[in-house]
Amino acid sequence: MANRVVISGVNTTNLPKLKNDEIMELFKKVKAGDEFARDKFVVANLRLVLSVVQRFYGHCDKADDMFQVGCVGLLKAIDNFDDTLNVKFSTYAVPMIVGEIRRFLRDNNSVRVSRSIRDTAYKALQAKEKYIKENNAEPTLEEISKMIDLPLKDVIFALDAISETVSLNEPVYNDGSETIRIMDQICDDKNCDEDLLDKLSLTDAIKNLSEREKEILLMRYYVGKTQMEVSEEVGISQAQVSRLEKNALKMIKNFIE
Repeated sequence: MANRVVISGVNTTNLPKLKNDEIMELFKKVKAGDEFARDKFVVANLRLVLSVVQRFYGHCDKADDMFQVGCVGLLKAIDNFDDTLNVKFSTYAVPMIVGEIRRFLRDNNSVRVSRSIRDTAYKALQAKEKYIKENNAEPTLEEISKMIDLPLKDVIFALDAISETVSLNEPVYNDGSETIRIMDQICDDKNCDEDLLDKLSLTDAIKNLSEREKEILLMRYYVGKTQMEVSEEVGISQAQVSRLEKNALKMIKNFIE
């Protein structure tokens, strides 16, 4: 998605770049009812929509749809923005764009959720947005349940039900050569007391590894630590841990074959 040039018919390489003072000056014309200025203002802020869409890179197949939905959020932000509050337009607009895209992804989730549960979840989300707007802070789940007069367990269940499913192969970091995925961040508590290496009779194969590689495999597959925990204990980056782990597993596989 990050390499897409044309999204929904918009050539993103030609989008204008305006400074904040230029944005605010243009918005004054928009507020005065200048339709030409409004069109120009929308185009000038499409980069905001693009930046938000790129956050959801796990949904490359929906990039065009997300961009269009994000533009709806941008238009809502333009209609509701108050330039007297001394806040950057981007600061105000981004959460609205994110909200529209998240709603779109929830409504198009591959996991079907009943209408009643969705209604409960949307009531909870609306109550949350209202609370944040009035108090400039996020409410607790208990406060949300009281606001919509529903049991706490129903609110929790409904919000969990509409949460977007995420693949364990979803990338969370990339340093250019190594990709860290969600599965690399998960700690295995179930097998932490089982010597996986001994069970697979890999003693001879492991002898060919460096001490650092042995140490990493021991912490990852015997102790059950995450790559982040290993990197902190060993004193190297998580990307390096990932690289050494993959190389060690590849050597073991080649040795066995």
